Amino acid sequence: MSRSFTFTHAICRLPSESIVQGLREIDTGAPQFDVFCKHHQDYIAALRSTGAEVTVLNALEEFPDSVFVEDAALCLQEGAVVMRPGAPTRLGEAAEMAPVLQTLYKDVQKISGSGFIEGGDILVTEKEILVGKSARTDAAGVAELRDIVSNWGYSLRELQTPPDVLHFKTDCSLLDEETVLSTKRLDASGCFEGYKVIHTAEGEDACANTIRFNNLVIMPSGFPKTAAKLDKAGYEVVEIGNSEAAKLDGGMSCLSLRFSPTK
Repeated sequence: MSRSFTFTHAICRLPSESIVQGLREIDTGAPQFDVFCKHHQDYIAALRSTGAEVTVLNALEEFPDSVFVEDAALCLQEGAVVMRPGAPTRLGEAAEMAPVLQTLYKDVQKISGSGFIEGGDILVTEKEILVGKSARTDAAGVAELRDIVSNWGYSLRELQTPPDVLHFKTDCSLLDEETVLSTKRLDASGCFEGYKVIHTAEGEDACANTIRFNNLVIMPSGFPKTAAKLDKAGYEVVEIGNSEAAKLDGGMSCLSLRFSPTK
Protein backbone atom coordinates (compact mmCIF):
# COMPACT_ATOMS: atom_id res chain seq x y z
CA MET A 1 0.00 0.00 0.00
CA SER A 2 1.41 3.37 -1.00
CA ARG A 3 1.82 5.72 1.94
CA SER A 4 2.08 8.76 -0.31
CA PHE A 5 -1.44 8.63 -1.75
CA THR A 6 -3.39 5.84 0.00
CA PHE A 7 -5.20 7.42 2.93
CA THR A 8 -7.76 6.49 5.57
CA HIS A 9 -8.31 10.02 6.86
CA ALA A 10 -8.57 13.63 5.77
CA ILE A 11 -9.17 16.92 7.56
CA CYS A 12 -10.94 19.87 5.98
CA ARG A 13 -12.19 23.14 7.44
CA LEU A 14 -15.32 24.98 6.39
CA PRO A 15 -14.68 28.32 4.68
CA SER A 16 -15.39 31.39 6.80
CA GLU A 17 -17.37 34.37 5.58
CA SER A 18 -14.21 36.39 6.20
CA ILE A 19 -12.55 34.48 3.35
CA VAL A 20 -13.23 37.48 1.12
CA GLN A 21 -10.34 39.11 3.02
CA GLY A 22 -7.96 36.24 2.33
CA LEU A 23 -4.40 36.70 1.15
CA ARG A 24 -3.69 36.81 -2.59
CA GLU A 25 -0.64 37.46 -4.72
CA ILE A 26 -2.67 39.18 -7.45
CA ASP A 27 -6.08 40.68 -6.78
CA THR A 28 -8.53 39.23 -9.29
CA GLY A 29 -11.55 40.00 -7.12
CA ALA A 30 -12.98 38.60 -3.92
CA PRO A 31 -14.27 35.03 -3.95
CA GLN A 32 -18.02 34.48 -3.98
CA PHE A 33 -18.72 32.85 -0.63
CA ASP A 34 -21.73 30.76 -1.73
CA VAL A 35 -19.90 29.39 -4.75
CA PHE A 36 -16.83 28.64 -2.65
CA CYS A 37 -18.99 26.67 -0.20
CA LYS A 38 -20.54 24.62 -3.03
CA HIS A 39 -17.13 23.76 -4.45
CA HIS A 40 -15.92 22.85 -0.96
CA GLN A 41 -18.87 20.49 -0.44
CA ASP A 42 -18.11 18.80 -3.76
CA TYR A 43 -14.47 18.41 -2.72
CA ILE A 44 -15.39 16.77 0.59
CA ALA A 45 -17.82 14.46 -1.19
CA ALA A 46 -15.06 13.34 -3.57
CA LEU A 47 -12.74 12.49 -0.66
CA ARG A 48 -15.49 10.58 1.14
CA SER A 49 -16.41 8.65 -2.01
CA THR A 50 -13.14 6.72 -1.64
CA GLY A 51 -14.16 5.42 1.79
CA ALA A 52 -11.94 7.77 3.77
CA GLU A 53 -13.00 9.30 7.09
CA VAL A 54 -13.15 13.06 6.55
CA THR A 55 -13.21 15.36 9.58
CA VAL A 56 -14.74 18.73 8.75
CA LEU A 57 -13.73 21.44 11.22
CA ASN A 58 -15.77 24.54 11.97
CA ALA A 59 -14.95 27.78 10.19
CA LEU A 60 -12.59 30.22 11.88
CA GLU A 61 -13.80 33.73 11.17
CA GLU A 62 -10.69 35.30 12.72
CA PHE A 63 -8.50 33.52 10.14
CA PRO A 64 -9.72 34.24 6.57
CA ASP A 65 -7.30 31.74 4.98
CA SER A 66 -7.98 28.89 7.41
CA VAL A 67 -9.90 26.82 4.83
CA PHE A 68 -6.46 26.08 3.33
CA VAL A 69 -5.59 23.59 6.08
CA GLU A 70 -2.63 22.01 4.29
CA ASP A 71 -0.34 24.91 5.13
CA ALA A 72 -0.87 24.39 8.87
CA ALA A 73 0.56 20.87 9.18
CA LEU A 74 2.33 17.93 7.60
CA CYS A 75 0.65 14.58 8.28
CA LEU A 76 2.63 11.37 7.83
CA GLN A 77 1.92 7.82 9.00
CA GLU A 78 4.32 8.01 11.91
CA GLY A 79 3.34 11.43 13.19
CA ALA A 80 2.29 14.97 12.40
CA VAL A 81 4.21 18.23 12.34
CA VAL A 82 2.57 21.55 13.08
CA MET A 83 3.97 24.09 10.65
CA ARG A 84 5.06 27.70 11.20
CA PRO A 85 3.47 29.63 8.30
CA GLY A 86 5.46 32.33 6.58
CA ALA A 87 2.47 34.67 6.47
CA PRO A 88 2.22 36.19 9.99
CA THR A 89 -1.58 36.38 9.81
CA ARG A 90 -1.70 32.59 9.47
CA LEU A 91 0.34 31.60 12.54
CA GLY A 92 -2.85 31.17 14.58
CA GLU A 93 -4.17 28.59 12.11
CA ALA A 94 -1.35 26.21 13.00
CA ALA A 95 -2.05 26.64 16.71
CA GLU A 96 -5.72 25.79 16.11
CA MET A 97 -4.76 22.62 14.22
CA ALA A 98 -2.43 21.21 16.89
CA PRO A 99 -5.12 19.90 19.31
CA VAL A 100 -7.01 18.31 16.41
CA LEU A 101 -3.91 16.35 15.41
CA GLN A 102 -3.27 15.29 18.99
CA THR A 103 -6.55 13.35 18.96
CA LEU A 104 -5.36 11.36 15.95
CA TYR A 105 -1.63 10.86 16.54
CA LYS A 106 0.59 9.70 19.39
CA ASP A 107 3.43 11.85 18.08
CA VAL A 108 2.76 15.49 17.16
CA GLN A 109 5.82 17.66 16.64
CA LYS A 110 6.04 21.40 16.06
CA ILE A 111 8.22 23.78 14.08
CA SER A 112 9.27 26.01 16.96
CA GLY A 113 12.44 27.74 15.81
CA SER A 114 12.86 31.02 13.96
CA GLY A 115 12.25 29.53 10.53
CA PHE A 116 9.05 29.35 8.52
CA ILE A 117 7.52 26.53 6.53
CA GLU A 118 4.11 25.85 4.98
CA GLY A 119 2.60 22.57 3.84
CA GLY A 120 2.02 23.89 0.35
CA ASP A 121 5.77 23.69 -0.24
CA ILE A 122 6.00 20.00 0.72
CA LEU A 123 5.54 17.08 -1.69
CA VAL A 124 5.71 13.62 -0.10
CA THR A 125 6.61 10.79 -2.46
CA GLU A 126 7.28 7.11 -1.79
CA LYS A 127 11.02 7.60 -1.52
CA GLU A 128 11.53 11.12 -0.14
CA ILE A 129 10.03 14.40 0.99
CA LEU A 130 10.59 17.28 -1.42
CA VAL A 131 10.47 20.79 0.05
CA GLY A 132 10.69 23.93 -2.06
CA LYS A 133 11.97 27.11 -0.47
CA SER A 134 9.68 30.03 -1.27
CA ALA A 135 8.43 33.33 0.08
CA ARG A 136 6.58 31.26 2.72
CA THR A 137 9.24 28.61 3.48
CA ASP A 138 12.85 29.37 4.39
CA ALA A 139 16.01 27.32 4.90
CA ALA A 140 15.69 27.33 8.69
CA GLY A 141 12.18 25.93 8.52
CA VAL A 142 13.29 23.23 6.10
CA ALA A 143 16.23 22.29 8.33
CA GLU A 144 14.00 21.90 11.38
CA LEU A 145 11.55 19.74 9.45
CA ARG A 146 14.42 17.58 8.20
CA ASP A 147 15.51 16.90 11.78
CA ILE A 148 11.97 15.86 12.74
CA VAL A 149 11.16 13.57 9.81
CA SER A 150 14.57 11.90 9.83
CA ASN A 151 13.59 10.40 13.18
CA TRP A 152 10.71 8.72 11.36
CA GLY A 153 12.96 7.33 8.62
CA TYR A 154 12.32 9.91 5.89
CA SER A 155 14.90 11.61 3.71
CA LEU A 156 14.23 15.23 2.79
CA ARG A 157 15.47 17.06 -0.30
CA GLU A 158 15.52 20.85 -0.32
CA LEU A 159 14.60 22.53 -3.62
CA GLN A 160 13.80 26.00 -4.88
CA THR A 161 10.28 27.07 -5.86
CA PRO A 162 10.34 29.04 -9.16
CA PRO A 163 10.30 32.84 -8.89
CA ASP A 164 6.83 34.37 -8.69
CA VAL A 165 5.27 30.99 -7.74
CA LEU A 166 3.65 31.02 -4.29
CA HIS A 167 4.23 27.40 -3.26
CA PHE A 168 6.21 24.46 -4.63
CA LYS A 169 3.00 22.46 -5.09
CA THR A 170 1.41 25.32 -7.02
CA ASP A 171 3.39 23.81 -9.90
CA CYS A 172 3.29 20.07 -9.17
CA SER A 173 1.50 17.13 -7.61
CA LEU A 174 1.99 13.41 -7.08
CA LEU A 175 0.08 11.00 -9.33
CA ASP A 176 1.46 7.64 -8.17
CA GLU A 177 4.58 6.00 -6.72
CA GLU A 178 6.76 7.13 -9.60
CA THR A 179 4.83 9.81 -11.50
CA VAL A 180 4.48 13.55 -10.96
CA LEU A 181 2.25 16.09 -12.69
CA SER A 182 4.29 19.24 -13.22
CA THR A 183 4.50 22.46 -15.14
CA LYS A 184 7.31 22.56 -17.66
CA ARG A 185 8.98 25.47 -15.84
CA LEU A 186 9.32 23.49 -12.61
CA ASP A 187 10.39 20.26 -14.30
CA ALA A 188 13.06 22.22 -16.18
CA SER A 189 14.88 22.77 -12.88
CA GLY A 190 15.71 19.05 -12.76
CA CYS A 191 13.97 18.54 -9.42
CA PHE A 192 12.09 15.45 -10.65
CA GLU A 193 15.04 13.48 -11.97
CA GLY A 194 14.29 9.81 -11.39
CA TYR A 195 10.52 10.30 -11.64
CA LYS A 196 8.16 10.01 -14.57
CA VAL A 197 6.69 13.43 -15.35
CA ILE A 198 3.44 14.36 -17.07
CA HIS A 199 3.39 18.02 -18.03
CA THR A 200 0.34 20.20 -17.74
CA ALA A 201 -1.00 21.12 -21.17
CA GLU A 202 -0.09 24.40 -22.81
CA GLY A 203 -1.95 27.24 -21.11
CA GLU A 204 -3.14 24.99 -18.26
CA ASP A 205 -0.38 25.37 -15.67
CA ALA A 206 -2.98 26.42 -13.10
CA CYS A 207 -4.15 22.81 -12.73
CA ALA A 208 -0.75 21.47 -11.65
CA ASN A 209 -2.00 21.53 -8.07
CA THR A 210 -4.02 18.32 -8.18
CA ILE A 211 -4.17 15.49 -5.64
CA ARG A 212 -4.02 11.72 -5.84
CA PHE A 213 -6.36 10.48 -3.11
CA ASN A 214 -6.75 6.71 -3.02
CA ASN A 215 -8.18 5.68 -6.41
CA LEU A 216 -8.95 9.23 -7.56
CA VAL A 217 -7.01 12.05 -9.13
CA ILE A 218 -8.91 15.14 -8.02
CA MET A 219 -8.20 18.16 -10.16
CA PRO A 220 -9.70 21.62 -10.67
CA SER A 221 -12.27 21.82 -13.44
CA GLY A 222 -11.73 23.87 -16.57
CA PHE A 223 -8.52 22.27 -17.85
CA PRO A 224 -9.71 19.77 -20.48
CA LYS A 225 -6.40 19.09 -22.21
CA THR A 226 -4.62 18.10 -19.02
CA ALA A 227 -7.65 16.10 -17.86
CA ALA A 228 -7.54 14.21 -21.15
CA LYS A 229 -3.83 13.50 -20.66
CA LEU A 230 -4.46 12.04 -17.23
CA ASP A 231 -7.42 10.02 -18.43
CA LYS A 232 -5.34 8.60 -21.28
CA ALA A 233 -2.62 7.68 -18.77
CA GLY A 234 -5.16 5.55 -16.93
CA TYR A 235 -6.05 7.73 -13.94
CA GLU A 236 -9.58 8.04 -12.59
CA VAL A 237 -10.09 11.79 -12.79
CA VAL A 238 -12.64 13.80 -10.83
CA GLU A 239 -12.93 17.50 -11.60
CA ILE A 240 -13.98 19.94 -8.88
CA GLY A 241 -14.80 23.64 -9.26
CA ASN A 242 -11.97 25.81 -7.98
CA SER A 243 -12.69 29.26 -9.39
CA GLU A 244 -13.11 30.93 -5.99
CA ALA A 245 -10.22 29.24 -4.19
CA ALA A 246 -8.00 30.17 -7.13
CA LYS A 247 -8.67 33.86 -6.43
CA LEU A 248 -6.79 33.26 -3.17
CA ASP A 249 -4.03 31.18 -4.79
CA GLY A 250 -5.66 27.98 -3.50
CA GLY A 251 -5.81 24.61 -5.20
CA MET A 252 -6.83 21.01 -4.58
CA SER A 253 -4.06 20.11 -2.14
CA CYS A 254 -4.55 23.26 -0.06
CA LEU A 255 -8.04 22.23 1.07
CA SER A 256 -7.19 19.08 3.03
CA LEU A 257 -4.73 17.23 5.18
CA ARG A 258 -4.52 13.63 3.96
CA PHE A 259 -3.08 10.79 6.03
CA SER A 260 -3.26 7.31 7.56
CA PRO A 261 -2.22 7.61 11.22
CA THR A 262 -0.63 4.63 12.91
CA LYS A 263 -2.10 5.48 16.34
